[in-house]
Amino acid sequence: MFLDWKSHAAHVKKAFGALGKKHPKMLQGYMALNDAAAAEALDEKTRELIAIAVAVTTRCESCIAVHAQAAVKAGATDSEIAGALATAISLNAGAAYTYSLRAMEAIEASRGEG
Repeated sequence: MFLDWKSHAAHVKKAFGALGKKHPKMLQGYMALNDAAAAEALDEKTRELIAIAVAVTTRCESCIAVHAQAAVKAGATDSEIAGALATAISLNAGAAYTYSLRAMEAIEASRGEG
């Protein structure tokens, strides 16, 4: 196992709370963003599936730990989670592909071709 995900999520939540006590305005701003997202048209399960996919694409282990728990709590099935993760994998592959095009342009420019 890569991490003890339950312990990691608990640690993240505790540390998040401690930082929030030291910087309450920052915490209020962060929570306002969360509340605004929750007020939009997406249900909690869909938001958590998106959050897991984004956490994977941004490589945020703490986000993965917290949003995995939240997705399960919101009723996400293994199939739905796998679909969200497959989308993240596909998006990362697509980003690498399009940035490869940029690299090819840079190579062509270095050769005086572009």
